[in-house]
Amino acid sequence: MEYVLTAESLSKQYKNFKALNDFSIHVPKGSIYGFIGKNGAGKTTLIRLVCGLQSPTSGSYALYGVPNTDSGIARSRRRMGAVVETPSIYTDMTAEDNLKEQFRIIGLPSFDDIPVLLDLVGLSDTGKKKAKHFSLGMKQRLGIAIALAGSPDFLILDEPVNGLDPQGIIEMRELILKLNRERGITFLISSHILDELSRLATHYGFIDSGHMIREISAADLDAACRKCVRVQVSDIHALTRVLDEMHMDYNIFSDTMADIFAKVNISQLAIALADQGCDIISVSEREESLESYYVNLIGGGKHNE
Repeated sequence: MEYVLTAESLSKQYKNFKALNDFSIHVPKGSIYGFIGKNGAGKTTLIRLVCGLQSPTSGSYALYGVPNTDSGIARSRRRMGAVVETPSIYTDMTAEDNLKEQFRIIGLPSFDDIPVLLDLVGLSDTGKKKAKHFSLGMKQRLGIAIALAGSPDFLILDEPVNGLDPQGIIEMRELILKLNRERGITFLISSHILDELSRLATHYGFIDSGHMIREISAADLDAACRKCVRVQVSDIHALTRVLDEMHMDYNIFSDTMADIFAKVNISQLAIALADQGCDIISVSEREESLESYYVNLIGGGKHNE
């Protein structure tokens, strides 16, 4: 498999804090790679390293097979674009003038591609409207248009749907899918909105405390996400006692509800709970989500109360 970005034994230390610790990653060419971890896990640190804004303390990474220590890394970086945290735009300029400024900065000889870029991100009709009057979604799409100047084939997006309304989220999703499918652009997307990420990603990487915990394809994740029975009861502690006695795997996520990852004989469960003075309020079949997979992987075992 061909990879756009790889890292091996990568570490970044700030005084006594290790932001990345023996970190590895493998982003396949043509993928939409969902980069998942809580705040402070090391996601933004990796993005800064890859963009050349900082240098690793130890270990290495490679872009298109070119190690970060190689003199050709600058040429590889020109094949990527990034929108990190907030889009870098001039708010007193129009969308077109923002792109003209970016074209000048990176030394492009002609503005001929600007109308194509504006149309691609859905901003071709903004005319003389200044960016400060854009919605947040429009600003995000302008940021992506600027990142696309120079025709990169790898885009890094840090929280691209953060703060967007539902329509803005849909527009961003459709744009990412369009760029991936029609232009073959590889994406590394850091996001906290896991439900939305699950609609996009072809691969995932789960980071915790600066270390890659697991990398998995969307297909393998679908196979790993277990079906479960969601049970609502009157006494959650009675339920945990009964499930422990039955040696069933489960996850408690509220003071009345739990997911049981096993074939459940409801009659048998109801009788056992009745002996504990507990009633079953509702039962439904569900499939484990990306969010619950992440919580079980990173956040604390099967008995989270």
